[in-house]
Amino acid sequence: MSLKTFAGGIHPPDNKQWSSHKAIEDCPLPAEFIVPLAQHIGAPSVACVEVGQQVSKGDEIGSAKGFVSVPVHAPTSGEVTAVENRPHPWGTSLPAVVIKADGEDRWSTELQPADPSELSPDEIIEKVRLAGVVGMGGAAFPAHVKMSPPPEKKISTLIFNGVECEPYLTADHRMMLEEPERILQGVALLQYVLGAEQVVIGIEANKPDAIALFEKHCAGTPVEVMPLQVKYPQGAEKQLIAAVTGKEVPSGGLPMDIGVAVHNVSTAAAITDAIIHGRPLIERVCTVTGPAIREPKNLRIRIGTPLSHLVEVCGGLVEEPGKIILGGPMMGFTQLGFDVPATRGTSGLLLLRAEDVSSHPESPCIRCARCVQACPINLLPTTIAAYARRDLLAEAAEYCAMDCIECGSCSYVCPSTIPLVQAIRYGKAAILAKKRSTQVS
Repeated sequence: MSLKTFAGGIHPPDNKQWSSHKAIEDCPLPAEFIVPLAQHIGAPSVACVEVGQQVSKGDEIGSAKGFVSVPVHAPTSGEVTAVENRPHPWGTSLPAVVIKADGEDRWSTELQPADPSELSPDEIIEKVRLAGVVGMGGAAFPAHVKMSPPPEKKISTLIFNGVECEPYLTADHRMMLEEPERILQGVALLQYVLGAEQVVIGIEANKPDAIALFEKHCAGTPVEVMPLQVKYPQGAEKQLIAAVTGKEVPSGGLPMDIGVAVHNVSTAAAITDAIIHGRPLIERVCTVTGPAIREPKNLRIRIGTPLSHLVEVCGGLVEEPGKIILGGPMMGFTQLGFDVPATRGTSGLLLLRAEDVSSHPESPCIRCARCVQACPINLLPTTIAAYARRDLLAEAAEYCAMDCIECGSCSYVCPSTIPLVQAIRYGKAAILAKKRSTQVS
């Protein structure tokens, strides 16, 4: 059978054997939670609790400010012991609410389930917003914004991302195997809200058990299960759209511009919780894996759990890690230690040994064009990186630097080990900063 895919991309070892067979376990609660107020794309929430205040699980502790923003909720019951800057996975200290758990794990009495059949699309969108649901695939974009396209941008195709192409990570795979009904309830809710005629669940072919299970559950329904070729970054939004529909999102555009919306399968499950159970997004499934951890696991963790607690729950370290990564090795973010907390976007914690980390020095570019062949966006990574390194921002922008999805494919294949994606990421940030300063002045 010919499997659909996109142009470009690479085939790194998936290394999913560490945890793909491990059922999801509920992570024991830590004594203290550190809940960042910035966990999503858009404006961070603002603390609405005070030190000494008692909170219940699900209480709002951070209020949204603006349309592209969502509230933050207490992951357990207990006492607010601090509202202050704490180390954040983004590499700096940012405002957080610190909660000392009381051990009761008591839900807020204000949370109420709802019957979806009695709700309008707008009411469902508002409940999703109030529940703080964001994209669970890693981008953490507020879900209610994606569910609210302008009237002229009608969504005809709704795609659910069950690809999980990032090496090592298996959280979505286990969710699909263990909680398909929860995911499909969210699929139905999103189809109702967006009115999409075509609904597709894309799953990479290296997950045949998940494909077979969803084909069974979706038989006789309008939902199509589409097996996809195993290739990185098959799960990136634009590449998934290209594989499923054959359409291309225009440069600088959004999926809604071509009538498409994409949501992660775990986001669908979170929407089910928000509507049917009335529960905000306070937990997620996270893969803790890698050769430096004693017992890799897929854990259902509460938002705000310190990484040190996750390591402890997985039996501790085999040896001192050479690199700590939140997420996967391709698009994850390196951490300096275990004192930062898990956020809504924490799909994985990867612990590599020193011998697993490449330390080859950078060499001059040999013009082999491997980065060009691998780029899923059809960019010229080495050219953009060279301009970015020289702060020639107009030239970098002219070569479509802002279209880069920072997948890391170019850096992975570069024989000269040039940190291409890091240079392009710097260039993109500088272009945005210059644009903002121009708008202000």
